[in-house]
Amino acid sequence: MKSKLFSFILVLLFLFVLVGCGEPKVSDEEILNGYLSSVSLPTTIKEDFTLPYSVDNKDDHTITWVSSNTEVISISFNESESLYNATVTRQDEKTAVKITATFTLKNGISKDKEFPLFVAAKEKEQGGNGENTDPNKPLKEQFECITIAEAIAIANQCGETESTESYYVYGKIVNVSNPNYGEMTISDGTDSIYVYGVIDENGAFYNTIADRPVAGDEVVLYGTLKMFKGAPEMGRSVLKGFNHIKQEVDPSEYKAMSIQEARDAATGTKLQLEGVVAFVTYANGFVPNGFYLVDATGSIYVYGSNTAQQVNVGNTVKVAAEKTYYVNPDESYYASQYGYQGACQVQNPILLENNNQKNDFDKSWVSESTVKDIMETPLSNNITSNIFKVTALVNKVPGSGFINYYINDLDQKTGSYVYTACNGNDFEWLDEFDGKICTVYLSAINCKSTASGCIYRFIPVAVYAIDNYVFEPSDVCEFAVKYYALDQFSASYSGDPSLEVLTSVSNEFLKFENVNIAYTSSDTNVIYFDNNVMHAKDSGEATVTITATYKTYTFTAEVKITVSAVEVEEYMNVQEAFDAEDGTEVTVKGVVVASLVNKTGFYLGDETGVIAISCSAETLKEVELGQLVIMKGERAHNKDAAATGYPGQSHIKNAVVVANYYGQHEYSKESFITDKTLADVYNLDYTQDFTNKVYVVTAKINIVETAYYTNIELVSEDGTVKLGLYCSSAKQYNWLKEFAGEVVTVEVAPVNWNDKKYYRGCVIAAYNSEKTLINDLNFQD
Repeated sequence: MKSKLFSFILVLLFLFVLVGCGEPKVSDEEILNGYLSSVSLPTTIKEDFTLPYSVDNKDDHTITWVSSNTEVISISFNESESLYNATVTRQDEKTAVKITATFTLKNGISKDKEFPLFVAAKEKEQGGNGENTDPNKPLKEQFECITIAEAIAIANQCGETESTESYYVYGKIVNVSNPNYGEMTISDGTDSIYVYGVIDENGAFYNTIADRPVAGDEVVLYGTLKMFKGAPEMGRSVLKGFNHIKQEVDPSEYKAMSIQEARDAATGTKLQLEGVVAFVTYANGFVPNGFYLVDATGSIYVYGSNTAQQVNVGNTVKVAAEKTYYVNPDESYYASQYGYQGACQVQNPILLENNNQKNDFDKSWVSESTVKDIMETPLSNNITSNIFKVTALVNKVPGSGFINYYINDLDQKTGSYVYTACNGNDFEWLDEFDGKICTVYLSAINCKSTASGCIYRFIPVAVYAIDNYVFEPSDVCEFAVKYYALDQFSASYSGDPSLEVLTSVSNEFLKFENVNIAYTSSDTNVIYFDNNVMHAKDSGEATVTITATYKTYTFTAEVKITVSAVEVEEYMNVQEAFDAEDGTEVTVKGVVVASLVNKTGFYLGDETGVIAISCSAETLKEVELGQLVIMKGERAHNKDAAATGYPGQSHIKNAVVVANYYGQHEYSKESFITDKTLADVYNLDYTQDFTNKVYVVTAKINIVETAYYTNIELVSEDGTVKLGLYCSSAKQYNWLKEFAGEVVTVEVAPVNWNDKKYYRGCVIAAYNSEKTLINDLNFQD
């Protein structure tokens, strides 16, 4: 049976209309190019067909057709019908044939166009529609597959118009770029092609297919072809068949062990683990990149995108993998500084078995804890990827273009954020728990390691809301002591802190009030209490006993405190420390003036100036605003002035407290510069170091907040000068919001932490006739 292909030949008739209507003449070349660009033929042929002789049915412009293989497609002219007959003889295998069309204008000018076609193989005995259902044949022989090179040729011929028919294409998956929809690249070893998406025979998306192919597996896809932005691609394609290509594993190389044994194993140990998938994690783009594996002894994180794409929560799987402790390379310095070994996990996993069923993970081994205890676990006791059962509060905190989820203890502040690489979108399922007290099977997946220290980041493996939660009265006293009273004290003091202590604790959220707190000292010559104020006296050690009483309940706890009066005879003033050479160890005395912003530390000041103190989060906990302290650290710049020609930011890095004389001291403003304007600060020469100066100027506080970012700046009264404040978000200046939009007096220090050829500002304080606000960012609870 013959088919007519006229419908596939689209002629740009408007070219001839323009010529006939006296419009500007169209050249012969343009006319021919118009024909050539608008003609297409189907790429796979199964039966006889016809081809046109005249492109405008007037014999003025004609086409002749020639076949490159007349044994497969023979073309003859049918004079009576003024068309060409193409006779197709299908072979045992699919055959490529090239048909050449010659377009000739009535003036004799002509041009050729080639059409690469594929003549389908003879019908298989075992099935039609290109499918051969013999499972004993290699996968690509079970279908009438075209090669990827042929697919690319078809896509090129189709251009950006999708092919009218679908094709079977065989290849191996190179990668799956979107595991939700099955966007992938496949290759046959010579050529590769991008696939827009993959569905199963019933139209279900790739991520809902229980057993789905992953990188390294061979597949046959059935879909259309086209070009997109200059590159060939298959449209959303049907998964017709696939074979998992399993990696061979030598059992002698991988030792079978329990998960607890794996946790204790040395780095590099090759092991086999079996357990239930408890949770799947996602990288950017919702690409599965790992999962929690649990057995009857413990839990561990399995890192590997390819394997993670082959499992679902509840599957019982067996994997071969290699033990490791992972630290982000960008954080390795600080991890080492604070003794963080890295995230306990296994890597390079090979999936050996998967039952593809849904089972609950074993919780019998999971110990009960609190968020506070987890957060306070020493880094030397590596608990990463271990699961604990806690009672906690889930909080959703929208940000600028992202969402943070926090798992907090019942004091509503002790906790950390959920680790996400998808701006929080992978944890939308937590929305239903927002603001609720829940039972959470919680794991610290890793530690964020920065100059501020190492903080655990959480994965809530499973969450269950607790309806009508009641905090038991019998737990109130212990809670008051552990979450309020104990946190008041440091382990040691070098002077008299004159610390006002809590005598009563209430918690509206947990619905208790007026818990009485009392304190006694084992040695009043070392530590004593006077009118609810703790004082340090002589050097020595004392044990402070804390007793909480609530209704008929009591709870006591002890804390040992050492008092060691430190007399430091040799120290320098701030200006002398500033003038010291980089790399010099300096000891400097001053008052804690204000917080740094976007850095862990504070400004230390005296009558000679101020200097930035960079320190650890632990050191920062030893000081408060207004205290008189002696600090020791390394004089440094964040830039090599000799190499760059400009100094950048001066600071004392890795600073520690030598002595804290406590008290509340007003910082000296003797060195502050009061005769300059905001424009003067804005125009400071970045090749000179002004980072020990504080300028007192008048400016408007301008805060910009959008759905995607926030910013803050100081603006001159006439609006002509805008000095940006150094920060990662205007939220770091929330303490200044009270003055938003108002013209006030600001004390501003020039800063250049990020190596720019200009200065930004850090506000030390701001005030008007009624109120003064001090930068207390790093000292907020």
